[in-house]
Amino acid sequence: MTDKIVVLSTCSSEEEAGKLARSMVEQHLAACVNVVPRIRSYYRWKGAIESSDEYLLVIKSSRERMAELRAALEKEHSYEVPEVLVLPVVDGAANYLNWLQSSLEREPG
Repeated sequence: MTDKIVVLSTCSSEEEAGKLARSMVEQHLAACVNVVPRIRSYYRWKGAIESSDEYLLVIKSSRERMAELRAALEKEHSYEVPEVLVLPVVDGAANYLNWLQSSLEREPG
């Protein structure tokens, strides 16, 4: 088991997805964020079954950055209750995991 994680979150628009993805990478909270366009979500909200087009964020990060990442997502997200689901990365290519770690480190100065 590694200390790396994949965080899933959804957004209502491509613009918001891009804004959140860029922000997470700029803050070194994520090494990479994939934006999966136009998924259809079905969910229960305030007593009714709803459906909407959304954009899925697939965020690559580490357990060490998770508290900051969650706080930033909750602060910057337009949803009243943003999705933040964390999946552990059991294993991966060593070169990729090394790159991921170096991308999360804040640059000195």
